[in-house]
Amino acid sequence: MKSAVETLNPTRVRLTVEVPFEELKPSLDAAYRKINQQVQVPGFRRGKVPARVIDQRFGRGTVLEQAVNDALPQFYRDAVTEGELTTLGQPEVDITELRDNELLTFTAEVDVRPPIEIPEYSGIEVTVDAVEISDEDVDQAVERLRERFASTTVVEREAGEGDVVRIGLEARADGEQVTGLVPPNTTYTVGSGRLVEGLDEAVTGLAAGGTATFTTRIGGPEEPAEAAAEEAEGAEGAEGEAKEEAGEPQGQEVEITISVESVSSRELPDLDDDFAQLASEFDTLEELREDSRKRLSDQRKYDQANQVQEKVLAALLDMVEIPMPQKLLEDEVETRRHNLVHHQLGQIGMDLNAYLKMRGQSAEEFDAELREEAERGIRTQFVLEEIARREELNVSQQELTEHLVRRAQSAGMSPDDFVKAVVESNQVPMLVGEVSRGKALAAVVDAVTVTDSNGEPVRLDESEDEAGEADEAEPAAETGEEAEQADEAAAGAAEAESSDESDEAGR
Repeated sequence: MKSAVETLNPTRVRLTVEVPFEELKPSLDAAYRKINQQVQVPGFRRGKVPARVIDQRFGRGTVLEQAVNDALPQFYRDAVTEGELTTLGQPEVDITELRDNELLTFTAEVDVRPPIEIPEYSGIEVTVDAVEISDEDVDQAVERLRERFASTTVVEREAGEGDVVRIGLEARADGEQVTGLVPPNTTYTVGSGRLVEGLDEAVTGLAAGGTATFTTRIGGPEEPAEAAAEEAEGAEGAEGEAKEEAGEPQGQEVEITISVESVSSRELPDLDDDFAQLASEFDTLEELREDSRKRLSDQRKYDQANQVQEKVLAALLDMVEIPMPQKLLEDEVETRRHNLVHHQLGQIGMDLNAYLKMRGQSAEEFDAELREEAERGIRTQFVLEEIARREELNVSQQELTEHLVRRAQSAGMSPDDFVKAVVESNQVPMLVGEVSRGKALAAVVDAVTVTDSNGEPVRLDESEDEAGEADEAEPAAETGEEAEQADEAAAGAAEAESSDESDEAGR
């Protein structure tokens, strides 16, 4: 076999491969054996039909087609290896010549990883928010915990601030009912300012059986389904509210009809040592407050670490020119669209049209945004993988284990079940790549200058990786059995990856 590489552009090549017929013969013999086992010819036992009879009954072309289809992947991999190419995605193969007993010629166009020059990034400087916890922050955290232990009693009166109401909601846009913008039924605390703007005013003064209709805006152009899901769960939309106060209307104007099913009064426990013992492992309210302060600090440090990584990565990407493989980009755009429509939106019962209405966004604007996000994701992967390669940042089994445990916990699965799912879907290299790119970004962060809004230097350490687990509930501790299970799972994943690398060598 001989091959030649033609560069079509910085991110795409065409391979031209010529295969002497002798090299195709093993695949041709295998094709005869395969067809032999599949057909029944009178006068011959299955599997004992001579090749000449198969040619007569089914045509030599059928056998050649089977042989070529079976042999092409290996010929392509050999050509990629010979050309020392790093390919991206699947090739577009075209058989240009097939002369029986003489020659097979085919071409394969495929995207390739472009050469990337990583500039000196140690001069990057970024500023992030300082980690500051006020007494008011602690008060709010304790109050949220207090609200979780409130008792409720159904009452026969109109709803007022602080009451808990069970309500049904229906959203209409342009006169048509739209699902997914608000939950059809939910429990809501009057005066919390959550869910949708205008709800507090509308529900105040209504008793069980009462209804009201009001107009508001829902959603905005920030995040896809996560924002819609948070609103459906009653999360605060502080960012969108701030923009509206600034005079920039967000999202889609909709008409909301609410119907009150029940009204309950709410009684909060006293803030004293008895409450601390009820709601936590601590004996005194002061100990509970100090623990809340620590948890808030841990969360702010985690948020700060994310902000550091985002700003450093943005600065790094601004320094690097990367030609974009168009086929890879189109595939990534389609993958993101599929995940949004069929997974994120599907989980909350919303279709794409309703989602675009919620955001006040046209299909063209959505497509442009999706493409921009996909391109940034690809650029990020290329740059961090190049840094990892240049710095020889290998992934140890311990690092893979730790990453695997975090991913399994976030997915609500055991490490063993998570690894099985990953291996079965051939996603082991993806996990290893995530760890490798994370190490590359950490290396960049370690080399740059980061200060907080108070002018103080910021240094990140490994403990902050787990800070995001902090909340008002105790994080689940990993038992020795779980750790052992995670180690075994990671070892299995590493073994599977090694096997995959052997099978895919040259791709």
